[in-house]
Amino acid sequence: MATLTVLIVTVFIIGYLCIALESVTKINKAAIALLMCVFCWTLLMLNPGSYYPDFAGDGIMHHISEVIEHHLGDAGGTLFFLMGAMTIVEIVDTNGGFNFVRDALKTSSKRKLMWRVAFMTFFLSAILDNLTTSIVMIMVLRKLVQKREERLIYAALIVISANSGGAFSPIGDVTTIMLWIKGVITTQGVLTEIFVPSLVSMLVPAFILQYQLHGKFDKSQNLAKAEVSQFTKTQRRIIFWLGVGGLCFVPIFKTITHLPPFMGILLVLGVLWTVTEIFYHNTSEDDTMAKRVSKILTKIDLSTILFFLGILMAVAVLQEIGVLAALGDSLNNAFSGNYYVINGIIGVLSSVVDNVPLVAGCMGMYPVAPEGAMAIDGIFWQLLAYCAGVGGSMLIIGSAAGVVVMGLEKITFGWYMKKITWIAFVGYLAGILCYWFMDSFILR
Repeated sequence: MATLTVLIVTVFIIGYLCIALESVTKINKAAIALLMCVFCWTLLMLNPGSYYPDFAGDGIMHHISEVIEHHLGDAGGTLFFLMGAMTIVEIVDTNGGFNFVRDALKTSSKRKLMWRVAFMTFFLSAILDNLTTSIVMIMVLRKLVQKREERLIYAALIVISANSGGAFSPIGDVTTIMLWIKGVITTQGVLTEIFVPSLVSMLVPAFILQYQLHGKFDKSQNLAKAEVSQFTKTQRRIIFWLGVGGLCFVPIFKTITHLPPFMGILLVLGVLWTVTEIFYHNTSEDDTMAKRVSKILTKIDLSTILFFLGILMAVAVLQEIGVLAALGDSLNNAFSGNYYVINGIIGVLSSVVDNVPLVAGCMGMYPVAPEGAMAIDGIFWQLLAYCAGVGGSMLIIGSAAGVVVMGLEKITFGWYMKKITWIAFVGYLAGILCYWFMDSFILR
């Protein structure tokens, strides 16, 4: 059993390194992620009885099929949410819905634009979620900054700001949603105690990154006019509010119906699709086909979707063989009682592997106590919400926001690690220090 576990972990590490070295190997990260996923599950099948001793014969095969379907269902919900959100944002963008948002952000100063983008991303991610916000802001950014070298700096800050903004809201990140639904954090508690550390974790990197931007934009490369839309100004605003307002409605839809979030995304997509078809009804077909939803769907970046699928299903194997739970136990034993160190390490790990199973493992290992650090809104749970969310900014593939920005802007793992990782880490530590100061001298 130990040998097989080591083999699976080795395959995962090799696959991860190949993804990290994509700029060197020139092999698309999605292909590596898919191979890593299949190899890990195949190795598990060499001796499944070691991991599922309560099953045998056909029973174990049936159980493994159920396990895979369960993980595929969880991954599928994330993928459909991602595809729906990407399509909705693309519809709004293609039909001029972001024009007035672009105008609101527009400035000739590179540093002013950086701060405006940072704050808008930070607060928008708390209302929507960090994944959807990243897609929206990248679409707007493309209309504001034409030079790729400069746009990458803004894109990196979008990743940091989106993850920081999602950490202080119960609906801003998948992990905070998990903790919120579990009942270990409350809306009031996370907003009052995590907001300032999250803000600090965005402000510090933004302050450092501003020194990589100098001067003003020249008119030849910046603030390009968007393609003229056949819709009126009123119709463009309707499309914007249906799209972005619909994305805001998704958490409410989930609360009311108790359906998965991707069902709300499909509802918004269906409504937006119908409305745009009505708007195009009296327009020449030849002039509008390129902007119709059926055509926009062909522009969705499937390689990013498949990369997500491969990564999520590969991490699921590590979860099934108990590696993540064992890692959590080791942390608990090594740093017993020091919740700042434990959560700090969990945050760093969340930039390497998916933070969802890490947080799920922590919720399973640590019981809720009536008082103390493990109580509802206790130090441990609030730090876990912060660290798991903000920690993902340290690597480009450490969060859903990072992965989608990586796909949209073709950012390489190496560039991000060299230019941004240390900056995100400084902000991450600054936020933890801020939380410690508030907890020690202000709140408790």
